[in-house]
Amino acid sequence: MGQQMNFQVVLLAGGVSKQLFPLVSKELPKALLPLGNKPLLSYTLEQLESSNLKSIIVVVAGEDVAEQIRAWISGAYDDRLSVESVTVAEDAGTADALRAVASRLTAEHILVISGDLVCDIPLGAIAATHCRKKASMTALLCALQVAGTSDGSSGSTGKEKAKQQSSNDVIGLDPSHEFLTFMASAARIDKQLQIQRSIVRAFGRVELHTDLVDDHLYVFKRTILQEVLEGCPGIRSIKEELVPYLIRSQLRSNPTIQSKPLTENGGEQFERKIAPNQLVKSPLEQASLLGAQANNMKCCAYIVNKDRYCARVNSVQSFIDVNQDVAGERAVHLTGYDISRSNNVIHPTSKLGYKSTVGPHCMLGEGSEMGDKCSIKRSVVGRHCRIGSGVKIMNSVVMDHVTIDDGCIVQGSVICNNAHLQERVTLKDCQVGAAYIVSGEHQGEALAKRDKN
Repeated sequence: MGQQMNFQVVLLAGGVSKQLFPLVSKELPKALLPLGNKPLLSYTLEQLESSNLKSIIVVVAGEDVAEQIRAWISGAYDDRLSVESVTVAEDAGTADALRAVASRLTAEHILVISGDLVCDIPLGAIAATHCRKKASMTALLCALQVAGTSDGSSGSTGKEKAKQQSSNDVIGLDPSHEFLTFMASAARIDKQLQIQRSIVRAFGRVELHTDLVDDHLYVFKRTILQEVLEGCPGIRSIKEELVPYLIRSQLRSNPTIQSKPLTENGGEQFERKIAPNQLVKSPLEQASLLGAQANNMKCCAYIVNKDRYCARVNSVQSFIDVNQDVAGERAVHLTGYDISRSNNVIHPTSKLGYKSTVGPHCMLGEGSEMGDKCSIKRSVVGRHCRIGSGVKIMNSVVMDHVTIDDGCIVQGSVICNNAHLQERVTLKDCQVGAAYIVSGEHQGEALAKRDKN
């Protein structure tokens, strides 16, 4: 990123995510989850470093988690990055996290990025677009795609796919696809969709997209961001409240942002059922594009090219899917690992037993050992694991120091650090918590020790 751009980075590293139970805990926070046998947060930090954004404020939820992340960053990125860590309450929203560091923000523009975003998008291009358009806010959008294996298959169950579809975003764009005119999660929209009349009048027509996703990377003009955070203390979420508020504000005759109820919309109503790229036409179809030209407020979109990789690790299924992606052709370039002739990554210190195979789009970590006649397909196996004879692992993630006894079958599952699968265990679509001992057959279960707290 060019030195002429005056930017500051806020990295939202989260804490112990309930959506990722039992994978995360106070001992293993979300930011340090292994993705392709590297901590999740390393992908974002390395992307920032490669973009010459080396001064970073990391916001972490919970003091225990913050201590772990501080220690890890200090060890892994010493002399490479300048990182200031700020701790917020465990129940703090993303806008609350920004509010906690607002007094530390001094640059002209603020890049806010979620620590669970994995992508290869040049941050400098986003920043340059934001500056060129003189935007108040720019949001990163990518095409809705099925994460998973490089051959296009996915381990998602029908229930999980339905859940993903219900959580899709509804995003409004002007005909040029430069300006954001509407944004909401589908789950937050009831039977009818409401859009301001002024938006429709100003842009002539509004395109409603359900085939785009908000990737939780935003660039804000600092003065506007600070004004909203201070003037609207009720705003707690960046995506659900702050961004929609700015979008609604961009066409007000008075460009000064005022604190108004978040329920205000004053809009026209449209039916909830929306096809991708549906056009909502205004009676003033031929009206000229007033948009940001009539106002100092501009909310812009940066839409990712389809050849770029962009995904978030915000659920158990996405954790499996993105692990498969970084082990396969879609995103292995983000890991920095050397790929073998068999199109996989096998650490030189690992050991394979007689007639054992590690298929393409797999990883086998440092010091891990496999018994005889084992098979690993489209899976990531961590460090120092002990895998017995006759074990089959498919579409799964096995973390570090896991023991899997003879004859086990693991499919579509996640096995956390130090877990032990006893002889002939069968798992399908399960999650096994840290240090948990498993026997028998299980399907669709979370097997873990519950936190007494």
